Amino acid sequence: MDNSQIALATTQNLSHLSDGYLKFQINRQTTAVLSMRYTQEAIVVPVESITSMPSMPACILGLMNWRSRIVWTVDLPRMLNLESLETRLRQYSIIIVRVESLLLGLVVGEILGTTKFMPDEVRSPIGQVASSLVPYLRGCVVQQKETLLVLDAQAIINSSVLHVA
Repeated sequence: MDNSQIALATTQNLSHLSDGYLKFQINRQTTAVLSMRYTQEAIVVPVESITSMPSMPACILGLMNWRSRIVWTVDLPRMLNLESLETRLRQYSIIIVRVESLLLGLVVGEILGTTKFMPDEVRSPIGQVASSLVPYLRGCVVQQKETLLVLDAQAIINSSVLHVA
C-alpha cells in the first residue's frame, strides 16, 4: 500500500469512530444535535395534524399519527425554557425520537441536516449554558465558531415536565 491508500484507510476507520447526529435549530438563537441512535425520522407536518389535549403542560402540543402510531408532540424550546417558536406557524418541523419502546415528537425551529464529531469533542455544558438546560444535555460541541448543544434523548423523554400525574 502506498501512503495515499494508508491515509484513506485511516480516514475511513476514523469515520466509523465518530458519531452521527441530526443537527437542528431549537429556536432562532439555539442550535442543537441529537444522536442518530435515537432519531427515527425528521418530518415536516401541517399544524392541523396535531390534536391538542386538554389539561396538559404548556410544552405538550398534543397527539399526532406517525406511521399508524399515536405520538405525543412537545414544543422543545418551551420544554427547555427557551424562547418559543413563532405561534403563527403553518407547519412544524418534528424529530421523532425513540428511547427503548417510547416515542416522542420534538417540535423544533428547523432541521438542518446531519453532522459527525468524535465523542471526545463533547465538553461539559456547565458554565457554557443556562443551568436549567444542563439536565437535558450530554454536553456541548464547538463546531465552526458555533456551539452546538448535544441533547440527551433519554433525559428529555424521562423529564418530569412530560409526566402528568
